[in-house]
Amino acid sequence: MKKLFTGFLVLCLTASAFAQNITLTKQQLQDKIKGGWAGQTIGVTFGGPYEFRFNGTFIGDYQPLLWYNGYLKKTMLEGPGLYDDLYMDLTFVDVFEKYGLDAPLDSFANAYANAGYMLWHANQAGRYNILNGIKAPLSGDWKNNPHADCIDYQIEADFAGLMSPGMPNTASTISDKIGHIMNYGDGWYGGVYIGAMYALAFTSNDIPFIVKEGLKTIAKQSEFYQCINDVILWHQKYPSDWKQTWLEVQKKWADEVGCPDGVFMPFNIDAKVNAAYVAIGLLYGAGDYTKTLDITTRCGQDADCNPSSAGGILGTVLGYDKIPAYWKQGLKEAEGIDFKYTTMSLNSVYDIGLKHALANIERNGGKVSGNQITIKQQQPVPVKFEKSFAGVYPTNKIAAKWSANKDELAFDFEGTGFVLRGNAQGENPAYVFNAELYIDDKKVETIQLPVSFTTRRHELAWNYQLPKGKHSVRLKILNPATGQRVNAGDVIVYSDQPVNGVKELEKASRAFQGVSQ
Repeated sequence: MKKLFTGFLVLCLTASAFAQNITLTKQQLQDKIKGGWAGQTIGVTFGGPYEFRFNGTFIGDYQPLLWYNGYLKKTMLEGPGLYDDLYMDLTFVDVFEKYGLDAPLDSFANAYANAGYMLWHANQAGRYNILNGIKAPLSGDWKNNPHADCIDYQIEADFAGLMSPGMPNTASTISDKIGHIMNYGDGWYGGVYIGAMYALAFTSNDIPFIVKEGLKTIAKQSEFYQCINDVILWHQKYPSDWKQTWLEVQKKWADEVGCPDGVFMPFNIDAKVNAAYVAIGLLYGAGDYTKTLDITTRCGQDADCNPSSAGGILGTVLGYDKIPAYWKQGLKEAEGIDFKYTTMSLNSVYDIGLKHALANIERNGGKVSGNQITIKQQQPVPVKFEKSFAGVYPTNKIAAKWSANKDELAFDFEGTGFVLRGNAQGENPAYVFNAELYIDDKKVETIQLPVSFTTRRHELAWNYQLPKGKHSVRLKILNPATGQRVNAGDVIVYSDQPVNGVKELEKASRAFQGVSQ
């Protein structure tokens, strides 16, 4: 059933009757852009305390979720690392502002790669690749980035939809350029989907329509599409029980293949699973801002980024003025604060966001005539099909062993690929270890391992495309130094088939327990 919001422009559309043009006043457009930026900031702040504290489970109803006047300002000043959703968004907004709508790919890649903020997963792997000569879009490709399917571009794609009102395909084009800097396949699809829902939120207030129509931008043969489509169908089957839909997602889609931090673990930063939680929050929230944030957060896993996405999309639907006052407590005093590592505040991006949206509307066949904004609306079309980790299945975890003088890590395995987890640490943050990777006694890669957290290599080494069989791997440290160290984690082993059969499962279980103990 449609949820209509009293007191603001009702623009409900059906998939079969897309209007060619939508007309808004400049004030209405500005209100929605502000609602999107404010909404995602509110959402990420609200969910921050619960980020990855509830993995493989939802947050029970008995646990209260914190919100109070002044919380926004306090968090922005004291916990700036929480806002990777925002400072990554704003990095790309700033590039558009400096170089225009045709800013080249390298300008976006270099801007975030050389920024001073902390990054994780696909963002950090992409940054390392760019800083070490692997340019976009190869920097996000799964063969170069073990986190290609992680949530990263999904959490920072808001800008693409907010600058493309009513134009989901235009948002997808922006995402094609920028999203492949750090992601590929389902990881990229997450950003395409979020961007499309933001774009549609300008022209419809029908939440099920936005969730379903936005999915038309995703290739149907992808697991991402199938997962979100399942959520839509489960919502229809269990319309009053979001937890049942959550359980169905967990049963069918929660097994991690790519992200080394989530394989054989309850931790899950996979884009499709966390996008499913965004869709659950939007569908079961039914246009109620409080209910939407509450459900999305209680789904767990990336419990700050997901309500940020849901809160931003619903904030765009409602517009800034219609976001409930309870959620805007303290917002005014936070809107003038520059996000850490940037020179942009919410107040500044409200204005810049409107400027970019108007330019994008005109570029794509719309008109700006005084206070009247005419948008040439787009019917969503699917982007190209991509699949990360095709034919790659995790089968085991084993240990790597140091040589006697601690200058070489070595392990043997049977399969088609591996990821060697670990990191470099030390007293001198400027120190960089030089290393050589040998597979079957052949040198295949020269590797730099920075001690610095912002320029670190997220994993020590990996290769997914070896001939099936037995392999030996050595990582030789060429310049060990006092006060500096390379920490070795476990090794994830991959093959071209999933583990099947009791004997194989027992073998993998014994090996995994040996590492764990």
